[in-house]
Amino acid sequence: MVREANKDDFDGLMKLYMQLHNNPIPEKTPEIMELWNRIINDKDHHIIVAEEDGKIISSCVCVIIPNLTHNQQPYALVENVVTDEACRRRGFATRCLYYAKEIALKKNCYKLMLLTGSKKESTLNFYRQAGYNSEDKTAFIQWI
Repeated sequence: MVREANKDDFDGLMKLYMQLHNNPIPEKTPEIMELWNRIINDKDHHIIVAEEDGKIISSCVCVIIPNLTHNQQPYALVENVVTDEACRRRGFATRCLYYAKEIALKKNCYKLMLLTGSKKESTLNFYRQAGYNSEDKTAFIQWI
């Protein structure tokens, strides 16, 4: 099942995020929970999850960004694409990405973008097969 995360998904999502760049599970401080509630309640911030047997096994984030160009159509940014190592190559991340695309279409976005830090050809091909291309734009990142 693919759906948007709800407030009760914090623990399951954090366990999955441990596999994304070896992130530690954050302590449930008031500040972290305030951030979680802010994200969950933001109408333009969508955390998409795939679950199996009640466990979150794949996820991505889709953020809708208002825009003053392109006839004032918003655009969407996809981030934090991750699938549990034990569940990879079964189509869960693809379904999450398609769900993100459906959100972007419903919000009348003119483009959907994602960045990956991976240089692995298999990962790049995965994104190509999901409909993304790496020819139209050049990404630059400045870490701060």
